[in-house]
Amino acid sequence: MIISYDPMKTPDPEQWLELDSQTRVLLVEEYHEKARVTLPNRTIHAAVHEVIENQLAQGISVVQDALSRLMAEGLDRHDAIHAIAWVLSEHMWHLLQEEPVTGHPNERYFQAVRDLTAKKWLDSVS
Repeated sequence: MIISYDPMKTPDPEQWLELDSQTRVLLVEEYHEKARVTLPNRTIHAAVHEVIENQLAQGISVVQDALSRLMAEGLDRHDAIHAIAWVLSEHMWHLLQEEPVTGHPNERYFQAVRDLTAKKWLDSVS
């Protein structure tokens, strides 16, 4: 059973998904608190981390491929999760601002994840 979270290590997918969402978010919050990471909103940050870890654990290949690609481009696992989370956050913001899209709403997200590079993310945070 998972009792702590470290974004530098892949959690066991089955064990991760067996946890309820609140527990997963709390584990991510605890990691950032122990690491003394200052965040504007630790809970929102942790919730987005949780979503990306869920997608990885569920075997969503677009996200798994992006994680591998970003790490091959020089990001560590934690930063690669942040980069994918950045794309997810932008996607969610657009979904809330725009008229409903035709087709599958996640296709735009998946395409943005496919197009994501370490350079794009690093440029966005600098």
